[in-house]
Formats: sequence, C-alpha cells, structure tokens
Amino acid sequence: MKKRFEEKVVIVTGASSGIGRATAIEFGRGGAKVVVAARRVEQSEQTVELIRVEGGEAVFVHCDVAQSDSIQAMVLKAIETYGRLDCAFNNAGIAGHVFRPTAEHTEEKWDQVLNINLKGVWLCMKYEIPEMLKHGGGSIVNSSSLFGLRGSTFGHVPYVVSKHGVIGLTKTAAVEYAKQGIRVNAVCPGWTHSEMVDPAFDAFPNEMAKRIDDVPMGRAADAVEIAQAVLWLCSDEARYVTGQALAPDGGLAAK
Repeated sequence: MKKRFEEKVVIVTGASSGIGRATAIEFGRGGAKVVVAARRVEQSEQTVELIRVEGGEAVFVHCDVAQSDSIQAMVLKAIETYGRLDCAFNNAGIAGHVFRPTAEHTEEKWDQVLNINLKGVWLCMKYEIPEMLKHGGGSIVNSSSLFGLRGSTFGHVPYVVSKHGVIGLTKTAAVEYAKQGIRVNAVCPGWTHSEMVDPAFDAFPNEMAKRIDDVPMGRAADAVEIAQAVLWLCSDEARYVTGQALAPDGGLAAK
C-alpha cells in the first residue's frame, strides 16, 4: 500500500526537538523524504536517526532561519539531495522573555523574536515557493500559536506579535498562490509538551496548572498530536484547504 507522502520531499525547520522533531518523524513514517533543518547539530542528527530507524529517509542541514543565506542553502540542499520540494513546515521559533509587560521588553529581544519567528517564516517561503512552482505546486504549513489568535496575559508580547504576523503572512500567500497549486496554512498549537513549554511547567508549576485548568480538554497536547494536524494540512485530504489557521488547542480558542 502506497504511503500518503511517498515520493514527496519535505522540509521541516526547528526539527531538532519538540513539535518539529515529532512532525519530521511523522513525515518519515508517511513515506516522505525529510530535510531536517535546525541550528543544533547533535539533536538534529538524532532526529534523522529516529526517522531512519523506522525505515524513513532523511538528511540534516544546518539552518539559522534568521539568516537569508542559511535558508537559501537549506532549500538548495533539499533540491540537490532529492531533486524537488513538495511540502514545508516552517516551524522554527523562540519564545523570548515572558512575564514582562509590553513596555519592559528590550528592543534587542524584540528584534530577535521577530527576526526568527516572523521574518524567518517569510524568508523560508521566499525560497521554498519558487521550487514548488517548478513542479506544479505544493503545501506549506507555517507555525503560529494560540497566541497568534488571541492576546496574552503571559507577558511575552514580541512572541504574540510574531505569531499574529505569521497568520497574516499565511493568508496573503495563500490567496496569491492558490491558482498556482500552492496551499499555505498555519497551525496554531495550544499548550504542548515540548522543549519550549515543559520548562515552564517546572519553573512555574502553579501558574501553568492554572493555564491547563483553563483548557476545555483539561490537558496539554503531546507534540505528535500537533504533528498529525500538520500532516493532514499537507496531505491530499486537505486539498481544498488554504489560508486557514488551524488551532489544535484542546478547545481553548473557543472560549
């Protein structure tokens, strides 16, 4: 039986851990050839090995999404290795400072968060889209957040702004390229067990317990649950879905 991503080539940024790693592994299970892109070498190579252990095919490329030349090299590596690009999960991101009111964030940290979380997604699309067009289209999923859909009382305004921006970028690109065969969607995870979120559970247990109590389903997601949403958006099952911001969040955005 043919796997649903067989003969497809996929880039996953931020694939060294968390949602990115889980998504890269799921793509590998689905038959895709996976380009594992991230800054951290050892952790990324572990992701590649986890894919290969299950019979998948993957290659690691070092990538800093804040650097245009690094992103160009990432896309070039995908083309040189596998000959084409069909899907991309532009997932790399950072949280920045938390528990700081808007006026207390530094300009330096603002620029760092926006450069990685928003400009980095745009740069990825800038170099991914032309390659997809060469083969009749493709599917892109950009990583936003529940905080791309609502304001935050968590004191991390640069992150919130960046994730709102990702949705605007996603919707605009979706409209622009719809007739050329490229679908562009965003995924907006709620609280998810990952390298970014789990330290907050350890550092602020009482605060995070309140946050999880507010989730209608009463728990945080596992990273693989977000990965499965990404794969659906990239699959033919979602062929009429573009410009959407899908929120696998346990019902939180509905409140």
